[in-house]
Amino acid sequence: MSAPLIHPNWEFPPKKITDGFSLEMTAKDGESLKAAAALVPADTPIAITFLPGEEAEARVAAARLVRQLGFEPMPHFSARRITSEDDFEGYIHAVVAQAGVQRCFIVAGDPPTPQGPYDDTTALLTTGAFERAGIKAIGIGGHPEGHPVMSAQQCWDVLDTKITEIERRGMAPLIVTQFSFDPDVVLDWLKALRARGIDAPVRIGIPGPAGIKRLLRFAAHCGVASSTSVMKKYGVSMSNLLGSAGPEKLVASFAVRLGDEHGKVRLHFYPFGGLEKTAAWIRDFVA
Repeated sequence: MSAPLIHPNWEFPPKKITDGFSLEMTAKDGESLKAAAALVPADTPIAITFLPGEEAEARVAAARLVRQLGFEPMPHFSARRITSEDDFEGYIHAVVAQAGVQRCFIVAGDPPTPQGPYDDTTALLTTGAFERAGIKAIGIGGHPEGHPVMSAQQCWDVLDTKITEIERRGMAPLIVTQFSFDPDVVLDWLKALRARGIDAPVRIGIPGPAGIKRLLRFAAHCGVASSTSVMKKYGVSMSNLLGSAGPEKLVASFAVRLGDEHGKVRLHFYPFGGLEKTAAWIRDFVA
């Protein structure tokens, strides 16, 4: 599978570190996306999360809006939150038919026990539903800082299994990492990934500009390291938590340090401070 299935303008190396970025939104962020739309290049991939308590129609409507605004929708599928086979396949067919979806992102999800027949992402893949619906690319999670319930070796093994299964089914794999405040951890993980022979494109998770307390809350929820030393690298003093912070130092570090040994890489922004604020930051960033 070729890289254009992941992004129509995927050039490597990019002219600018933020070229070809992607964004994340929830089903409730429609008005925010409209407000940010003029700041976001056409065809930008927009991931649509699969959160508890949301109606499927809200996520489908979000995917339709993403397409209507000229962007590329990438809906999430949370395996353990899917209640039935009809729920799963109905959602796939709805987003394909109504929003022209060609790529999806799969995650096991937070519930410790499945709410339906799917225990993990492999269970979703092996149904064959994605390729039958015409999906061309599947995104999977990468965890540079490790996973709370898996060893480092298990993380690599699971990643290998997913990529093999995606490619075996004629689709292109894409790895999207959890956000991190620490460029050293991410760069080391990328080198380890490539040393294992995994050449799938990677989108590095970047926290969008937001209040410092808000960033730390998301870090605690997601299991992301936010020690004093890590946050100092990021440009935040833990003695002053009242302000806001953006990822200037983090992204600048990637701009300088990413090389051939890290493979094909783009940035994926988690807009913790809002889509419009994040999109404006990306537009204005100068490495």
